[in-house]
Amino acid sequence: MRLTTKGRYAVTAVLDLALHQDKGPVSLAAISERQCISLSYLEQLFAKLRRNNIVSSTRGPGGGYKLTNNVDEVSVSDIILAVDETCKVVDCDENDGCHGSYQCLTHDLWQELSNEIRSFLDGITLSEIMSQETVHDVKTRQDKTVNA
Repeated sequence: MRLTTKGRYAVTAVLDLALHQDKGPVSLAAISERQCISLSYLEQLFAKLRRNNIVSSTRGPGGGYKLTNNVDEVSVSDIILAVDETCKVVDCDENDGCHGSYQCLTHDLWQELSNEIRSFLDGITLSEIMSQETVHDVKTRQDKTVNA
Protein backbone atom coordinates (compact mmCIF):
# COMPACT_ATOMS: atom_id res chain seq x y z
CA MET A 1 0.00 0.00 0.00
CA ARG A 2 1.31 3.37 -0.93
CA LEU A 3 0.48 5.11 2.32
CA THR A 4 1.91 8.60 2.41
CA THR A 5 2.01 11.17 5.18
CA LYS A 6 -1.40 12.38 3.98
CA GLY A 7 -3.04 9.04 4.72
CA ARG A 8 -1.24 8.52 8.04
CA TYR A 9 -2.04 12.03 9.24
CA ALA A 10 -5.68 11.67 8.18
CA VAL A 11 -6.11 8.45 10.16
CA THR A 12 -4.33 9.95 13.19
CA ALA A 13 -6.41 13.14 13.08
CA VAL A 14 -9.72 11.31 12.67
CA LEU A 15 -8.81 8.95 15.51
CA ASP A 16 -8.01 11.97 17.70
CA LEU A 17 -11.37 13.46 16.73
CA ALA A 18 -13.15 10.22 17.62
CA LEU A 19 -11.42 10.10 21.01
CA HIS A 20 -12.41 13.68 21.90
CA GLN A 21 -15.80 14.33 20.26
CA ASP A 22 -17.78 13.17 23.30
CA LYS A 23 -17.41 16.71 24.71
CA GLY A 24 -18.72 18.36 21.52
CA PRO A 25 -17.17 19.46 18.23
CA VAL A 26 -13.37 19.24 18.16
CA SER A 27 -11.33 22.12 16.77
CA LEU A 28 -8.55 21.52 14.30
CA ALA A 29 -6.33 23.66 16.52
CA ALA A 30 -6.77 21.16 19.35
CA ILE A 31 -5.99 18.22 17.06
CA SER A 32 -3.00 20.11 15.67
CA GLU A 33 -1.63 20.73 19.16
CA ARG A 34 -2.12 17.16 20.38
CA GLN A 35 -0.84 15.43 17.25
CA CYS A 36 1.82 17.95 16.15
CA ILE A 37 0.29 18.24 12.68
CA SER A 38 0.29 21.60 10.94
CA LEU A 39 -3.06 23.40 11.22
CA SER A 40 -3.02 24.35 7.53
CA TYR A 41 -2.36 20.71 6.59
CA LEU A 42 -5.26 19.58 8.79
CA GLU A 43 -7.51 22.14 7.11
CA GLN A 44 -6.69 20.59 3.72
CA LEU A 45 -7.28 17.05 5.00
CA PHE A 46 -10.54 17.90 6.75
CA ALA A 47 -11.90 19.65 3.65
CA LYS A 48 -11.53 16.31 1.83
CA LEU A 49 -12.86 14.33 4.80
CA ARG A 50 -15.91 16.60 4.94
CA ARG A 51 -16.54 16.33 1.18
CA ASN A 52 -16.42 12.55 1.53
CA ASN A 53 -18.81 12.45 4.52
CA ILE A 54 -16.30 11.19 7.07
CA VAL A 55 -16.69 14.32 9.21
CA SER A 56 -19.11 17.23 9.50
CA SER A 57 -18.38 20.72 10.71
CA THR A 58 -20.01 23.25 13.01
CA ARG A 59 -19.17 26.92 12.58
CA GLY A 60 -18.84 29.61 15.18
CA PRO A 61 -17.73 29.71 18.82
CA GLY A 62 -17.45 26.21 20.17
CA GLY A 63 -17.47 24.89 16.62
CA GLY A 64 -15.29 22.25 15.12
CA TYR A 65 -15.66 18.79 13.67
CA LYS A 66 -17.36 15.55 14.57
CA LEU A 67 -17.67 12.20 12.85
CA THR A 68 -20.58 11.86 10.47
CA ASN A 69 -21.09 8.19 11.38
CA ASN A 70 -20.59 6.08 14.48
CA VAL A 71 -17.02 4.97 15.27
CA ASP A 72 -17.91 1.37 14.49
CA GLU A 73 -19.00 2.37 10.97
CA VAL A 74 -15.80 4.15 9.91
CA SER A 75 -12.97 1.98 8.64
CA VAL A 76 -9.34 2.96 8.25
CA SER A 77 -9.64 2.49 4.49
CA ASP A 78 -12.65 4.88 4.42
CA ILE A 79 -10.41 7.60 5.85
CA ILE A 80 -7.46 6.87 3.58
CA LEU A 81 -9.59 6.79 0.45
CA ALA A 82 -11.38 10.00 1.48
CA VAL A 83 -8.11 11.95 1.30
CA ASP A 84 -7.33 10.59 -2.17
CA GLU A 85 -4.89 7.92 -1.14
CA THR A 86 -4.91 4.48 -2.71
CA CYS A 87 -4.59 0.99 -1.36
CA LYS A 88 -2.09 -0.10 -3.99
CA VAL A 89 1.43 -1.40 -3.37
CA VAL A 90 2.68 -0.25 -6.77
CA ASP A 91 1.45 2.06 -9.51
CA CYS A 92 0.54 -0.77 -11.88
CA ASP A 93 -2.69 0.01 -13.68
CA GLU A 94 -5.05 -2.95 -13.78
CA ASN A 95 -6.08 -2.27 -17.37
CA ASP A 96 -3.05 -0.71 -19.05
CA GLY A 97 -0.35 -2.79 -17.43
CA CYS A 98 2.84 -1.78 -15.69
CA HIS A 99 5.05 -0.91 -18.62
CA GLY A 100 2.83 0.64 -21.20
CA SER A 101 0.77 -2.08 -22.81
CA TYR A 102 2.11 -5.10 -20.92
CA GLN A 103 2.28 -6.28 -17.32
CA CYS A 104 5.46 -6.91 -15.36
CA LEU A 105 6.33 -10.41 -14.16
CA THR A 106 5.18 -9.73 -10.61
CA HIS A 107 2.05 -7.71 -11.40
CA ASP A 108 -0.38 -10.30 -10.04
CA LEU A 109 1.63 -10.70 -6.83
CA TRP A 110 1.53 -6.96 -6.07
CA GLN A 111 -2.11 -6.71 -7.09
CA GLU A 112 -3.01 -9.51 -4.68
CA LEU A 113 -1.02 -7.86 -1.88
CA SER A 114 -2.83 -4.58 -2.53
CA ASN A 115 -6.16 -6.40 -2.31
CA GLU A 116 -5.15 -8.04 0.99
CA ILE A 117 -4.08 -4.70 2.47
CA ARG A 118 -7.33 -3.09 1.38
CA SER A 119 -9.34 -5.95 2.91
CA PHE A 120 -7.34 -5.68 6.14
CA LEU A 121 -7.91 -1.92 6.43
CA ASP A 122 -11.58 -2.30 5.46
CA GLY A 123 -11.94 -4.58 8.47
CA ILE A 124 -10.47 -2.19 11.04
CA THR A 125 -12.86 0.40 12.45
CA LEU A 126 -12.16 3.41 14.61
CA SER A 127 -13.94 1.70 17.50
CA GLU A 128 -11.49 -1.22 17.31
CA ILE A 129 -8.50 1.10 17.45
CA MET A 130 -10.09 3.12 20.25
CA SER A 131 -10.54 -0.02 22.34
CA GLN A 132 -6.78 -0.67 22.49
CA GLU A 133 -5.22 0.06 25.86
CA THR A 134 -2.11 1.58 24.30
CA VAL A 135 -4.26 4.10 22.40
CA HIS A 136 -5.85 5.22 25.66
CA ASP A 137 -2.43 5.48 27.31
CA VAL A 138 -1.20 7.76 24.52
CA LYS A 139 -4.43 9.82 24.64
CA THR A 140 -4.06 10.32 28.39
CA ARG A 141 -0.42 11.38 28.01
CA GLN A 142 -1.23 13.80 25.18
CA ASP A 143 -4.14 15.32 27.06
CA LYS A 144 -1.96 15.90 30.15
CA THR A 145 0.79 17.48 28.05
CA VAL A 146 -1.61 19.84 26.27
CA ASN A 147 -3.46 20.80 29.46
CA ALA A 148 -0.28 21.36 31.47
